[in-house]
Amino acid sequence: MINVLFFAQVRELLGTAQLSIEASEQTQTAEGLRATLAATDDKWAKVLASDKLLVAVNQTISQWDTRVNDGDEVAFFPPVTGG
Repeated sequence: MINVLFFAQVRELLGTAQLSIEASEQTQTAEGLRATLAATDDKWAKVLASDKLLVAVNQTISQWDTRVNDGDEVAFFPPVTGG
């Protein structure tokens, strides 16, 4: 299983902080996992648009082509801004 975490506005818009998803061929990369989750419905597709997100795999900021394995933790969160 892959433990998926959602933070900040992503969590608020999806209405969930975390979920577990079975590792599969479709979830072998961060992008594959994102696309699989985005296919849930239109709301998830909009919230999980890759141009609006950052991803971390096992608590390390990662690229979308980062490999995801069974037992990994993947977090999705909006870009951080400040002033």
